[in-house]
Amino acid sequence: MTAQRACGVDEVAVSSAVKVELDGIAVAIVKDSAGEIHAIGDTCTHGEISLSEGFVEDDSIECWAHGSQFELRTGKPKNLPAYEPVPVFPVTIDGDDVLVDVQNPVKL
Repeated sequence: MTAQRACGVDEVAVSSAVKVELDGIAVAIVKDSAGEIHAIGDTCTHGEISLSEGFVEDDSIECWAHGSQFELRTGKPKNLPAYEPVPVFPVTIDGDDVLVDVQNPVKL
């Protein structure tokens, strides 16, 4: 795994997201309502909108522009207008650091 530091665990509040760029890839680091950290592609597949600016609820993130929700574990859209998934990246917590491997997206 070629994981690299994306941010600190404490830099992401519960039920929120932050945008980082790793190897030229925009990634949303999301802490769900249970406090688990996920890494997904930051760009909504419907409208080229940054998902990290959206709303986190339970185990999904909602694009603020058109309301498509994406599952944090799978990247799959839960509703229209988006119908294409966003990539999901492996996350490792190392002490206080969030490490993400953007070179090996999760295959579902």
